[in-house]
Amino acid sequence: MTSTQADDLYELISRRIAEGRSIAITANQAPQDWYPLFPNPVVAESLLDRLINMSHQVFMNGPSYRPNKRPKAAITQA
Repeated sequence: MTSTQADDLYELISRRIAEGRSIAITANQAPQDWYPLFPNPVVAESLLDRLINMSHQVFMNGPSYRPNKRPKAAITQA
């Protein structure tokens, strides 16, 4: 992520939280693994602090749901 992208994301999330508006974020990594995505560690810390402290987190463990949604291979008759 570039500095501009990180700053834009920070501004978006900060503004929504300040206005009391909701935001849904999904990820396949834990928040502590997000730090390397941000070029500025101060922005990363501030953004994650706002997200984590003002959020309801739902953790899902278990097998992937994707294999059940794959199209079945066509069966050809010989």
